Amino acid sequence: MDSSSSLLRLDGLTKCFGKFVAVHDLSFAVSGGEIVGLLGPNGAGKTTTIRCITSILQPSAGRILIGGHDIVTQTEAAKRELAYVPEVPSPYDMLTVMEHLRFVAAAYDREDEMARAEEILRRLDLWEKRHELGLNLSKGMKQKLACACAFIHCPRIYCFDEPLIGIDPKGARELKDMLAERRAAGDAVLVSTHMLDTAERLCDRVIIMHRGEVVAQGTMEELHARLAMGTGATLEDMFLRLTEEGAAGPT
Repeated sequence: MDSSSSLLRLDGLTKCFGKFVAVHDLSFAVSGGEIVGLLGPNGAGKTTTIRCITSILQPSAGRILIGGHDIVTQTEAAKRELAYVPEVPSPYDMLTVMEHLRFVAAAYDREDEMARAEEILRRLDLWEKRHELGLNLSKGMKQKLACACAFIHCPRIYCFDEPLIGIDPKGARELKDMLAERRAAGDAVLVSTHMLDTAERLCDRVIIMHRGEVVAQGTMEELHARLAMGTGATLEDMFLRLTEEGAAGPT
């Protein structure tokens, strides 16, 4: 994968909270036309990394480029290229489902994309809830609404933190199909998840973090070659080997 053509690139990202180093010297890239899984045990630094990418947190060191824009010095331009779905979405209590989409489309000057609102909501089984207030939505519906808002403004980079948690099987299948469509359209998708079987089927490559650092990254074939565990080894098998060994050294 050629990092020069990447839509998302991290160069030496470090994030400290006081003396605690949550992420250390993290570098990777995601190109258009691929889905990359960001994996790691609890406390590995995945969510901190995503929050730096989305400018919720400011990096202590390093650089993050989104569509060629620096997230720190060119924040507005960078954010226009990016959609973010957090693990725990917090929709506005007093906006309806449809009003959320209108708000996001207007915020990104993409009101023309509201022509796609019905299609998106129907695919995510939210059309019948389009007049429902955010206050009254279940956790799964809030998650689907956050995904719908991500798709409505047509970004080039999608960043999802545990997007399938709480979503019913039909909704999960539809969301995975929608992500595959964005990949086919040339967009870049970064998905942080603990669902290793899903990552194995959905992602083109994975990045495995442990204790704030990358311990391995690559395709399934590349991980197989590195670990020499046999072709029958699953992503779960390789993940456990790498995170049990600890800092195995970046690849």
